[in-house]
Amino acid sequence: MNFRNIILGLTLAIGLASCESLDVEPEGFYSDENFYKSIEDAEASILYAYDALTLVSYAPITFYLTELASDNCIVKPDEGADAQQFVNWEVSSQNDLLLQFYRSAYIAINRANAVIENVEGRGFNEADEKRLLGEALFLRAYNHFNVVKAFGLAPLQRSLIDRLDETTAVLPANMEEVYNFLIEDLTTAIDYLEVNRVAGRADKVAAQALLAKVYLFAASAKESGVPNYNAISESVDNLYAKAAEYSGAVLNNQVEYYHDTNLQNIYDVNAPNGPEHIFILSMDRSGTKEGDYSKLSKYFIPWIGGATVYLRNTDDSFSATHDGWGVFQTTDDLYTSYEVDDKRRNELLVSEVYDENGTSLGTIGDGTVQYPFTRKFIDPEFEGDKTSTRPYLIRYSDIQLVYAEATANNEGLEHYNMIRRRAGVSELSSITDVNQFRNLVVEERQRELAFEGDRLWDLRRKNMVQSQVFQAAGLSPNAVSFYPIPQREIDLNPNIN
Repeated sequence: MNFRNIILGLTLAIGLASCESLDVEPEGFYSDENFYKSIEDAEASILYAYDALTLVSYAPITFYLTELASDNCIVKPDEGADAQQFVNWEVSSQNDLLLQFYRSAYIAINRANAVIENVEGRGFNEADEKRLLGEALFLRAYNHFNVVKAFGLAPLQRSLIDRLDETTAVLPANMEEVYNFLIEDLTTAIDYLEVNRVAGRADKVAAQALLAKVYLFAASAKESGVPNYNAISESVDNLYAKAAEYSGAVLNNQVEYYHDTNLQNIYDVNAPNGPEHIFILSMDRSGTKEGDYSKLSKYFIPWIGGATVYLRNTDDSFSATHDGWGVFQTTDDLYTSYEVDDKRRNELLVSEVYDENGTSLGTIGDGTVQYPFTRKFIDPEFEGDKTSTRPYLIRYSDIQLVYAEATANNEGLEHYNMIRRRAGVSELSSITDVNQFRNLVVEERQRELAFEGDRLWDLRRKNMVQSQVFQAAGLSPNAVSFYPIPQREIDLNPNIN
């Protein structure tokens, strides 16, 4: 179903995120009074909520916040000043990329709220109603969690905004209120949803996985002394136990998702339903506009003469790729964090490119390849700039490492070792110190989840930004823990201060 055509005129029914955005005339005739008449209407609305995640102002912008500000990537020298601010840890409230991310997250939240407020009680059968509400609650929590990780205490948008006088939500009192809100949405979502794998959509397992990540973030942030997290009254041990409970449910209580022993399978662009992919964006090269299709690969691949180049596969065959813009450039810190025999370095980072005959065009050593670039976003069937490369939002291996960190016991150790075993590197025989093991897990997360938009969040929750990113030296605890809320949003909402 082409839901974008069905809901073309939902400007007011679905709503947007700021006074400035809402002050427009509706382009069609739909409203919340006359739209939600059928299950097809409701399905279109939840798809519209998912579609917000693929916005050009959201999906690719996430990597500026998370990868450039970490020790994973630097930015190409001639990229704009706003991007340079992330690498240099000089991000101001005037940063336009930050503004795009903030607004897009709240647009996504508002679209989820439209479903939550309009589906219940419309007369749909119970199974459909619970599924739609569960997915919408998941999305509301997912996007709020993005906001919390980025900005800390920011408005909780608990209801649909469809009038200008509803755009001035107050800040939450503290992190206790924030996390209670996230937990309530996700526990309800878990109750409402079933295990139901559909690429681009969330199910019960996705909700359990996200709740595990929420609890782990709270546990480690409180334990590590991150500002504002001491307001959470639950003990650190209990928070870790909850993270273990929900990640354990993902690992032990279902069979649809599982650890893929073949590293290459995970990043097969034509297999978004692979066993690793608990939650992945739905983007396809057949789409008609960016967001429907993806240009994500262009950000990570360097410019190599403007031509199609070929990458050698593990079976000595070759895969084609376009070259790129070279925006996100791999750091030496990340590259050298891998052991020499690590398959994630040798199979997933590219140091040499070839022509269609398999003849080498050049390497890192001779400067043809500017930096070792990731194969996680390669589409051999690309159509010009259009690809099916998708952000990996929640992977099974991510949750294995959540479980390992949360439990810090022998069962967690086995999941940690499964990740390393697949990578072809040495395993850890035992845990002698819990804190030391948890730090090893965070190091493993960097290697395993590199370029997937998670690294800065791990550094923040562990209060490790300044120890790993020298550009952040000398900043205040708040400055390294939270980005500033964009000034334009503060100007529009007097309740943000």
